Amino acid sequence: MDAEKLREQFYNATITELRKPHDDLMVLRVRPDWPIPAFEPGQYTVLGLGAWEPRLPGTQPERDEGPPSRLIRRAYSISCPLLDDAGRLVTVDELDFLEFYVALVRRSVERPPALTPRLFTRRPGDRLYCGNRIRGTYTLRHVRPQDTVVFAATGTGEAPHNAMIAQLLKRGHRPPIVAVTSVRYRRDLAYLQTHRRLQELFDNYRYLPLTTREPENLDPSHPRFVGKRHLQDYFESGAFERDAGITLDPRNTHVFLCGNPQMVGAPVPGPDGKKVFPAPKGMVQVLTERGFNIDRPNAPGNIHFERFW
Repeated sequence: MDAEKLREQFYNATITELRKPHDDLMVLRVRPDWPIPAFEPGQYTVLGLGAWEPRLPGTQPERDEGPPSRLIRRAYSISCPLLDDAGRLVTVDELDFLEFYVALVRRSVERPPALTPRLFTRRPGDRLYCGNRIRGTYTLRHVRPQDTVVFAATGTGEAPHNAMIAQLLKRGHRPPIVAVTSVRYRRDLAYLQTHRRLQELFDNYRYLPLTTREPENLDPSHPRFVGKRHLQDYFESGAFERDAGITLDPRNTHVFLCGNPQMVGAPVPGPDGKKVFPAPKGMVQVLTERGFNIDRPNAPGNIHFERFW
């Protein structure tokens, strides 16, 4: 097997920049060989690497998953740096690269992770595969100029939200825009400082970071003990509205959810074929109990969700 020939055959993009807040988290910029087509903030494309590429040491060993000449691909939402190097607001349509926000999956119950253990061995200048179609319905198409917009994510689920936030701010959206992201540790907030700067630049923007495994989440004797801060509890308790300074009014609010499927909690078919909410309660149920409706192809609503796995 000639790895160089396989790279020439399959790869069509170059990593131009790579930032790792820590060993298991990266923000990477990819410049395709082809002109980037126009797309909507919130959409996704595919990244891929060959099975012949080395894996990061210490990750779960693979079983025999197929020929080593195959291309391993996975869909990723397109993120946005939000601010350029000069500190000015920037949107995805102004960039000559695609930005992605990726967490390393070291182990998986269902099957050993295939792509991220290879992706985390890459360096700037390395080649990879990037899909030439950008698609998805997780966009701002139903948001009106008078609407409050709330983005709720777990971990790297805030990637598409970054692109949508930049777009809203760029077009002069004036009602409140609030982003809340729940992570295990503060170090998992790769865009934290950028969001804090956005709050200084735009008085209608608010960023609320939550953690679940810091000392104040786990130790009741901690002077700032708050317990584990999961999005469902944060919204249902009313704490989100108090911290954000807004009211979740379904008449003029859109809520975007991206990340862990348990957080999203989308309804699933029950024994009788009817849709039922999963347990424990997820964000979709919390919001529907407040009068919100799921956005569907033939019935526009104000709950929009994207599930990462």
